[in-house]
Amino acid sequence: MYQDELNRRHMEFLSTRVINMTESATIAMAQKARDLKAQGVDVISLSLGEPDFKTPEHIRKAAMEAIQSGEYFGYPPVPGYQDFREAIADKFKRENGIDCTAANILVSTGAKQSIANLMMAMLDPGDEVIVLSPYWVSYADIVKVTEGKPVFVKGSMEKNFKASAAQIEAAISPRTKMIIYSSPCNPTGEVFTRKEIESFVTMLQDYPTIYVVSDEIYEHINFTEDRVSIGSNPEMRDRVITINGVAKAFAMTGWRIGYMCAPEPIVKACSKIQSQSTSGANSIAQRAALAAITTDLAPTKAMAAEYLARRDLVYSWLQEIPGVKVLLPSGAFYFFPQVDYYFGKSWGSYQVNNANDLCLYLLQEAHVSLVSGDAFGSPECVRLSYAASREALKEALNRIKSALAKLS
Repeated sequence: MYQDELNRRHMEFLSTRVINMTESATIAMAQKARDLKAQGVDVISLSLGEPDFKTPEHIRKAAMEAIQSGEYFGYPPVPGYQDFREAIADKFKRENGIDCTAANILVSTGAKQSIANLMMAMLDPGDEVIVLSPYWVSYADIVKVTEGKPVFVKGSMEKNFKASAAQIEAAISPRTKMIIYSSPCNPTGEVFTRKEIESFVTMLQDYPTIYVVSDEIYEHINFTEDRVSIGSNPEMRDRVITINGVAKAFAMTGWRIGYMCAPEPIVKACSKIQSQSTSGANSIAQRAALAAITTDLAPTKAMAAEYLARRDLVYSWLQEIPGVKVLLPSGAFYFFPQVDYYFGKSWGSYQVNNANDLCLYLLQEAHVSLVSGDAFGSPECVRLSYAASREALKEALNRIKSALAKLS
């Protein structure tokens, strides 16, 4: 009782900022799965967007060599090591057609920090950020915590979850400061085509003060012929911030290295923010990431090929489940099926009223963890990560199918 009272007292002193912030739904569901596993339950986790591969050997070797050299134990420069920034700039020119130099690059502790730095550096209270929906869970709360206002523009399932230039333009107001999206998209796996990106560029010529934030963390897991960065367009060069990192393409989620490419004044502003929080990103992780982006992409391509094979298998299995509507994703490693057919149904003591209920039901009954689409701006859907072995995916889909068949 005393501890409960003490906790309530502490809660009274927390900021409204943190009280109003929602916890990351993907992390929350992953924790629920871990809690069940700790109790001895055989849980198959399809909630986190985390590659199930090991970091390629040559990248791990680069980290070990950096440790053995004894040269990387001091504080690294806040924006990142100069040679790493130069290599990132070369990567953007070589792979993305973005004209930049090391001065346009800031290295951070993950792509999420890159986005948070950017929003803190650029948003004033009430500034609006158009968020193309479905969207990655953290976009909206990062905007809100920096006192901006997210404005959601939703792409329907009938349109492959992709908002159009006309929809975006209709949402623009005098307070609009930027637009943010991911392609390939988390959570839908959809990819904006060159034609669609060009339509955005054409529309934005009438709005020269609006910046575009293009999150391209899944760029190497792209199953289409379309691979275009909006920052490569000369008309947009001075108002695009491209976010990327090594987590997904190189199976380096735990190394925590992300980076941005942006106009130099924005990079300096974001570096100023970072200097007062984390300072420079981990020194050894930077050396590993340098090896990742400057050496052979064969391991990355092999991982992407395996994701493609898994995608096709999971798609066939999802199509066998009554009431589930699903699109074939073009990239990343997610499915985003529509599951509202099961809303209002029940089994035993379980009542499924929404996607949150459905995810909890599947966790408890099927021992499979998914994430509610509500966290991504689509409450009629759930997100399923297929970054797991084929055997685990087959077992998970069988469990899901059996559990859903009980609902009536």
